[in-house]
Amino acid sequence: MAAADHQALSLGLGPGMNLADARARVPDLLVFAYDPLGDARLLGRLAEACERYTPMVAVDPPNSLILDITGATHFYASEEALAQDAEDQLDNAGYSVHWALAGTPDAALALARHGLKEGAEAQLPVSALAMDSKTHQALERAGLYKIGDLAERPRAGLAARFGMELTLRLDRLLGIEDRPIDPVRSLGNVVTERRFAEPLAHIDAALICLSELFAEAAERLNERGEGARMVRMMLFRCDGDVARLGVETGAPTRDNALFKRLLRERIDALNDELNPGFGYDLIRLFIVAAEPLAPQQLKLEGGEDRQGDELALVSQLSTRLGRERVQRFIPADSHIPEQGLLALPMLSAPAPMPWKASSSKNPPLRPLHMFDPPQRVQVIAEVPDGPPYRFTWRRKTHQVIRYEGPERIASEWWQRGDGHETGKGGLTRDYYRVEDVKGRRYWLFRHGLYGAEHTNPDWYVHGLFA
Repeated sequence: MAAADHQALSLGLGPGMNLADARARVPDLLVFAYDPLGDARLLGRLAEACERYTPMVAVDPPNSLILDITGATHFYASEEALAQDAEDQLDNAGYSVHWALAGTPDAALALARHGLKEGAEAQLPVSALAMDSKTHQALERAGLYKIGDLAERPRAGLAARFGMELTLRLDRLLGIEDRPIDPVRSLGNVVTERRFAEPLAHIDAALICLSELFAEAAERLNERGEGARMVRMMLFRCDGDVARLGVETGAPTRDNALFKRLLRERIDALNDELNPGFGYDLIRLFIVAAEPLAPQQLKLEGGEDRQGDELALVSQLSTRLGRERVQRFIPADSHIPEQGLLALPMLSAPAPMPWKASSSKNPPLRPLHMFDPPQRVQVIAEVPDGPPYRFTWRRKTHQVIRYEGPERIASEWWQRGDGHETGKGGLTRDYYRVEDVKGRRYWLFRHGLYGAEHTNPDWYVHGLFA
């Protein structure tokens, strides 16, 4: 058995018991298959629900949560009142809870698991150290049954006999050594929140609150000379449900009007509409990512500079369509044509590099449209290793009247295990820019050196010029 409820425990059943023995004691025992992944998902949802008390919530599998409520008791009379409210909320949802307050996470977990209250760390059994069974048995043979017995012993002797790990865990239980928790959600640069005695029952009121929270966060960012790049929001419902929203911008911003447009786009793009239910009693906003934002220069003739309109449009389209669907090409460190550019989301791509201008006398060396993968064509050449004279593509024959090339592009021999030996690894490409009788320009290449790498190299069309 992996777990048992209160009724099963009262009947003498418990975790670790064989199922056959349990059924022998209780023939009509109800048994459910153990689902560790399902339990982990449930524990994660409970952790998210507890974020209404503090954003510092960590999961300690298989059945424990750690809440760092330091400085989070503004709306409660004491830390005990906050913990009692959390117990009441979980009890109303059908979960039994044991909680304890302590100065360190390890001490709080140990006290809660053994049903003790704050200050009773010395009464914990040595099993609370969560060491291996051999260590526990050795401690008990030495007459050390309680944490208080260990606390009186010199640390050097304990470390020499049982290892440094035991002394470290002992100090954590006694509150001497602390350890940071790993919250389920990382804190942002700026966190603002609003609690309501009367829950907000309309989504428009929640949106107004989010706009006010962003304005507060923008003031803090302004003091740092920064702007928001990624904003996350959490809307806590009275019944424990939590709605999450997030927006990203193409550049750092403190513009509240832009934030409201992006937020509206994000809500309209949701598959499931926001449902306030009985109302939101807590709304929290995080600035997850921020970047430096210098003051903007106004135009000489008055008015604001409109250079940010493009970034605002990118942010709005990315929010509406999805960040992966609005992309930008950036150069990659490769001379292979199809690997020379990367398509990245515009929200995360670096600033674009300026394109080299081409005049009519110097046409572009690369086509605007490239095929991935290149498409095979049938080519007739005057000599086997010469330029194309005629080629057939998509069942149409094209007569070549002009050509430029070849431009030879070798394979990346430094990435091959056999080095740069000719004929090994990838094949060399000879590219030609050709023009047919109708003035259409194509980018063709012969795949492999004639005779040296291939007896009869294939030809491909890799792109089209405008």
